[in-house]
Amino acid sequence: MTGNLADRAVVALDLSRVADKAALMDAVARALALPDWFGRNWDALLDSLGDPSVWPAEAADRGLLLVVTGWGPYAAARPDEWRVAREVFTEASEGPAPLTVALALG
Repeated sequence: MTGNLADRAVVALDLSRVADKAALMDAVARALALPDWFGRNWDALLDSLGDPSVWPAEAADRGLLLVVTGWGPYAAARPDEWRVAREVFTEASEGPAPLTVALALG
């Protein structure tokens, strides 16, 4: 796997229609095409983000750049949930898997 950010597979995670944790988990599951057994909780999210074997094939081979868009309204409406989500994104991106999470502004 490559460490070069430019070589990573890009997956967009659109949160513009997300209003709560359940919808966030559904959005992540769709964006990453996670298996049906994805647990839709914070621990399962961390595990999935850190496990290239459940990522889309091109990301498992090249590394993953997860670009989070439309997150502002969710963050404002559910600040405690958003804080936990950011912590999960941060922890996962600091792990051994070739993952970068980028929060798109605007």
